[in-house]
Amino acid sequence: MMVIGKDKVAEILVKGVEPAAVCESGETVVFETRDCYDDGVVDEARPLGDKECPLENPATGPLYVRGALPGDVLKVEILDIVPRSWGVMRSSPVAGVFRQDFDKRTARIFTLKDGETVFDEKLTLKLDTMIGVIGTAPAGEGITTDTPGSHGGNMDCRKIVKGSVLYLPVNTEGALLSMGDLHGLMGDGEVMICGLETGGTVTVRVSVVKDCHVPTPFLYCRGDVMTIQSAETLDEAGDLAAKAMKNFVKEATGKDDFGAGMLMSLLSNMAVCQVVDPLKTVRVEFPLKVLKAYGYSLP
Repeated sequence: MMVIGKDKVAEILVKGVEPAAVCESGETVVFETRDCYDDGVVDEARPLGDKECPLENPATGPLYVRGALPGDVLKVEILDIVPRSWGVMRSSPVAGVFRQDFDKRTARIFTLKDGETVFDEKLTLKLDTMIGVIGTAPAGEGITTDTPGSHGGNMDCRKIVKGSVLYLPVNTEGALLSMGDLHGLMGDGEVMICGLETGGTVTVRVSVVKDCHVPTPFLYCRGDVMTIQSAETLDEAGDLAAKAMKNFVKEATGKDDFGAGMLMSLLSNMAVCQVVDPLKTVRVEFPLKVLKAYGYSLP
């Protein structure tokens, strides 16, 4: 099985770079990832970290997938996510909803063991490890790994977990897939600037899908399909995600605008993924079983 080590990282997703690895469509690949602090915050007494010039949200890759051409869709099946044995959270005086509550950065190190972490003497939390940054190379200029967009990137969607299937656009030959920024646990919004930040390994199966009509980035997770959109405001991101899902529901069910709109108002759920990145991210969820009733199946 192909493994891309965490020595192959970058803080920008961009076309035209030399890939870290090359694979065939349908092949399984393991990505070893660093945390969003470039694995530099290892001591609560040193919340700024031990690295002089750490990378911001380093992403492992990119992976070149043979046969992937602009206009195709890259199907990424997330077969497994294994976090390392510890995670870290930091406060921030400059970003996040609660930034005004802090005058300096502080850090807390957590032990991750047997799918859980101890928060304090009264509370043990179950992990649900997710991928914060995952994307292909964008069509135009490069985009830093702290920013989400139509290519994916730093979407911080807590539904990108083991068993999920993510559909990303192919904007350049080979797609150039990268990922990183694992969270052992994160609530919708990621309001205090971070989740339970960790590194680890992600095992994925990547497949090139031709003539695929899904509104990328597009996600399947635990019975629901989801559109994910990012914009400067939550209103704009929500509008984009809802409209993308409505158009998809129209095509999948054969309904007109009124029929698809009714289904959306009855059955879809809108959620905020994150509010702390340069762009805000919103997802809209819709039950796959409803689409199956009309004969639709995922590619």
